[in-house]
Amino acid sequence: MKKRSYIDLFAGCGGLSLGLYNSGHWHGLFAVEKSPDAFATLEHNLIKRKKHFSWPDWLGKPKNHDINALIETYEDELKALKGSVDLVAGGPPCQGFSMAGRRVESDQRNNLVHSYLKFIKLVEPKMILFENVKGFKVGFKKKDNSRGRPYSDVVIEELKKQGYADAHAEIIDFSEFGVPQRRKRCIIVATKNNTAKQFFTKLHKESSVFLKRKGLTKEVQLSSAISDIRAKHGTTQSPDSRNFEAGKYAPRSYTAYQKLMRDERKGLPDSHRFANHSEKIKNKFRAIIDEKLSSQEVRERFNTKKSSTKLLRSNLPTPTLTTLPDDYVHYEEERILTVREYARIQSFPDSYEFKGKYTTGGPRRKIEVPRYTQVGNAIPPLFAEQTGRVLKKIING
Repeated sequence: MKKRSYIDLFAGCGGLSLGLYNSGHWHGLFAVEKSPDAFATLEHNLIKRKKHFSWPDWLGKPKNHDINALIETYEDELKALKGSVDLVAGGPPCQGFSMAGRRVESDQRNNLVHSYLKFIKLVEPKMILFENVKGFKVGFKKKDNSRGRPYSDVVIEELKKQGYADAHAEIIDFSEFGVPQRRKRCIIVATKNNTAKQFFTKLHKESSVFLKRKGLTKEVQLSSAISDIRAKHGTTQSPDSRNFEAGKYAPRSYTAYQKLMRDERKGLPDSHRFANHSEKIKNKFRAIIDEKLSSQEVRERFNTKKSSTKLLRSNLPTPTLTTLPDDYVHYEEERILTVREYARIQSFPDSYEFKGKYTTGGPRRKIEVPRYTQVGNAIPPLFAEQTGRVLKKIING
């Protein structure tokens, strides 16, 4: 069957696009991502290796783009696409809306929501898929402690003005779709043929069948995702970082999820570099593991101001991954998670290779997007794959 076309906005390292690719029903026209680091990962995996994007001549060679600059420079070319694009998907940066952050309404990144809407107005796709943190559906607090209007309502109202009369928003927990992470997100779907609500009904209804075909259950435990790449299975010199150790695969795969993720063609999992912790930090982590300390107990015991140091549980999905790897302690080994373990939890297969620095800090955090951040910000490909299948059914009637 003919594949449907889509454009990925705020594409990051490509989690959404990978899921749409894996669904077998979609082909990308182009992707818009400001960060050169995140775009390098998307380009390597989805443009060069999988040839997943057509990339129009008027946009030049594939590279990172700021959405506002793209709209200003190529407004006529975008207008020429009007009505010919099946789907525009993606989600603007979420830090200003996140319930886990400071939730600053004046955060300049919040304005990118309006850039998204302006892009939609120019292109007029048949369908829209919008993703953001669950706080997007919660109004900001006012001085009198009342709540303002949720940004999700603002987006839906604007989409309805643009002709998407059935725009609809729901909170989705990705852990109910085979992703080993309790990651709740606001999903907005809008169409011009009154099928947006059907998307959510079909998504929940068809998920069990989809996961069963892959040998998965709806809820995947953390150990089921990463136990085969623990340090106990052996280490070796990291292939991309001097003076760092990298982990090996266990001799065989133990779970259906691991079988789905593993790629042993290169011998080692990509980006599976272990942190060089000091003995003091290792002892701290060992105490957290042995005594199962809570974040508050960690702060009191070790006199630290860090707000969150969570011990992960082997028999549960993880909490929502942040972009700060030292927020979490491995359930068994005295260390933080690796980028590859992050990627496994986000449902990226081991064949998906990440580019750029592993971490960054200080003022560079405002301009650099290292591997941990790329993965932490991504839409889980396994969820996106299910989304792609349902969207194709809806658009085909």
